[in-house]
Amino acid sequence: MITINNLVKSFGDFKVFDNLCLEIEQGEVMVILGPSGIGKSVLLKHIIGLIKPDSGEIYLDGVDITRIGEKGLNKIRRKFGMLFQSAALFDSLTVGENVAFALSQHTKLPGSVIRKIVAERLEMVGLPGIDDLYPAELSGGMKKRVGLARAIAMEPEIIMYDEPTTGLDPVMVTVIDTLTKQLQKKIDVTTIVVTHDIQSTYRIADRIAMLFQGKIEEVGTPDQIRESKNPIVRQFIEGSAEGPLTS
Repeated sequence: MITINNLVKSFGDFKVFDNLCLEIEQGEVMVILGPSGIGKSVLLKHIIGLIKPDSGEIYLDGVDITRIGEKGLNKIRRKFGMLFQSAALFDSLTVGENVAFALSQHTKLPGSVIRKIVAERLEMVGLPGIDDLYPAELSGGMKKRVGLARAIAMEPEIIMYDEPTTGLDPVMVTVIDTLTKQLQKKIDVTTIVVTHDIQSTYRIADRIAMLFQGKIEEVGTPDQIRESKNPIVRQFIEGSAEGPLTS
């Protein structure tokens, strides 16, 4: 569904991507692992067209999004839902208004239909009946789930998660992981997750891509990554202080 060819991007003297290549299959959960500050979130912004690469191509369903204008990108972006690290809810809007935001902005659906969709999406993430609450009244885990309800409101083909379990307790991490897999199956969505949480990765991933020094170091299933002989992959999944990641 998504093919990234020879992606190059620098910010000043810092080269974030150095001929990075990756293929993401339709309907899979692809987890992109890597140390903090390595460019995982920047990669998501390239995939959704918020940042242009210095060179290289990003194909979505055969269309190179690096070579289309803003009007075309806006159409492409409607295929995506995004769950941000902080949930990024609008504090001045109710939960219902947050979930309905894209529907209100980008469709001509009547209010009654939008309210029905909002109720369905909140039900899907296990939060029925909280439409009238404000973000300040929610726990961290509830905010993440409301953010997820908003991400799926427009029935996206692709959901991208940016560090979805950061700041959550272990129980809520498992809840978010379970929801991620349930939604993948229920709405047949392609899922891209960036994280550095190894245990979460093993629970949700169909395949894992290890990002290091501007390239995808290795791609494989959870079992293949567990058995990897690559010293970079091994150090990261074992959490060792010694190795190429700290040299």
